Amino acid sequence: MAKDKKNTPQGIFEFYEKNPDSADKNVFGRVSFPDRRGFLKGAGLATMAAVLGGAIPFHRNMPAGLIPAAFAEGLDDVVIEGKDGLTVLNDRPMNAETPPHLLNDDITPTSRHFIRNNGIPPADVNPDAWKLTIDGLVDNPMTLTIEELKKNFDVVEQQLVLECGGNGRAFFEPKATGNQWTYGAVGCSAWTGVRLADVLKAAGVKDNAVYTAHYGADKDLSGKEGKIPISRGVPIIKAMSSENLIAFAQNGEALHPMNGAPIRLIIPGWPGSCSQKWLTRIQIRDQIHDGPKMTGTSYRVPNRPVAPGEKVDEKDFEIIERMPVKSLITSPQTNTTVSGSETSVRGHAWSGDRKIEKVQVSIDFGATWMDADLSAPANEGAWQTFTTKVKFPQPGYYEIWAKATDDKGISQPFAIAWNPKGYLNNTFHRVALVVNG
Repeated sequence: MAKDKKNTPQGIFEFYEKNPDSADKNVFGRVSFPDRRGFLKGAGLATMAAVLGGAIPFHRNMPAGLIPAAFAEGLDDVVIEGKDGLTVLNDRPMNAETPPHLLNDDITPTSRHFIRNNGIPPADVNPDAWKLTIDGLVDNPMTLTIEELKKNFDVVEQQLVLECGGNGRAFFEPKATGNQWTYGAVGCSAWTGVRLADVLKAAGVKDNAVYTAHYGADKDLSGKEGKIPISRGVPIIKAMSSENLIAFAQNGEALHPMNGAPIRLIIPGWPGSCSQKWLTRIQIRDQIHDGPKMTGTSYRVPNRPVAPGEKVDEKDFEIIERMPVKSLITSPQTNTTVSGSETSVRGHAWSGDRKIEKVQVSIDFGATWMDADLSAPANEGAWQTFTTKVKFPQPGYYEIWAKATDDKGISQPFAIAWNPKGYLNNTFHRVALVVNG
C-alpha cells in the first residue's frame, strides 16, 4: 500500500476544486466547493464516484445521506515539543489529538498520547518537591512526597486506556460546543504508579464517604488566584477498584509535562476528565463532588433520548460514568490507495471497564460483517488489538468499517442519539480507500 496524495480521494477532490473545467460539467459545473462535507451530502452517485476517484462497488448498501469517510476528517498535523504528529484543536488551553494511524502500537508511545487540558499547566513540576494530600473523610489524613508513595506502597505498571468523554464530538449534527475531537482523543500507555485504592485504605476512608474530589496544580485560564479550572471525582466504589493508579511514569519514563507531570490519576474506563493531572490533593466527601466541571451540563448527558438541537433542562442531565464500547482502525490509514485485491486491517477496541468479546469489519457499508482476530487485554483496563485481512471484489472506492461487541453483548451502533455536549460518540470507525486492483 502506498500513500500518494494525488491519487487519494482527498487529492482528487482538491484537483477538481482547482481545475473545475477538468470535470464533467453535468457533474460539477463551474462551481467551487467551500464545504466538502456539505457538498457531498447532496451529491449523486456519479458525483461521488468522480470525486472519490472510482466506482463505489457497494453503493447500494450506503445509508441515505452518508458522508464518505474520505472527507470525514482533516489531515493536517502539527508538531508539539515531545509529541509526534498530533493535531492541535486548541492552544489555550492546549488540546491535541492523535490521527488514528499513529495509534497503531499496542502500547501508545508517550509522544503520540493525546493532550486534553482545561487550564494553564504549572510551571514548576519538580518531582522532588511535589506533595500529595489525602484528606476529608479519612481517619489518617496524609501528605506524601512521590518518594514516600514509592516507598510505602506497591509500585505497579499497567496498560490503561484514557479517553476524553468528547472523543468523536466533531461528527454530531447539529454541532455541539467544545473541542471538535474526531477519533484520536484516546490512548493506551503503560502507566507506572501506586494503586489509588492502597493509598485510600492507608488513609482509612470513613463509612459515610460517598465521592472523591480531585485537585491539580493547573491554573484557570483567567489567571485569577485560587480559581480552579477543573476538579472532578468518582464514587468511592469506583475509586477502590484495583486498576486505578496514582501514576508517576508513562512507558517507563517521567510523565510528559502536558500529560500531568510529575503525578496524575489514571481512572481507566471512565471519562479522562476523572484522571486529574498535576495531582496535589484527593479529598474524600460525603456527597457527589461539586467542583468545577462536575455540575451543570459538564461531562453529563440527558437522562432520556432528545431530538437534535433540543434544549434540555439541567435537571435532566446525569453524570457520565463508564465509557461505551468502541473500536479504532489504525491500519490502513484513511485516504490511501491499495494496489492489489486485498489489504491487512489492524486496530484496537475497548469498552469502559468491560472486555471486548469480538470485533467485526465490513467493506460493503455494513451489509455483511466478518470476524477479526482479537487479542486478550494485557490487564484490566487495557484495550485489545484486532487484526484481519479483507479482499476486494473489484477496483473502486471502499470503506472499511469496524464494530466491537463487549462481554455484556453491547455492540457499537451505526449512529447514536444526539446530545447537547457531544459526548460518548461510539459509532463505527470508517476508513476510506481507493483500490486499484
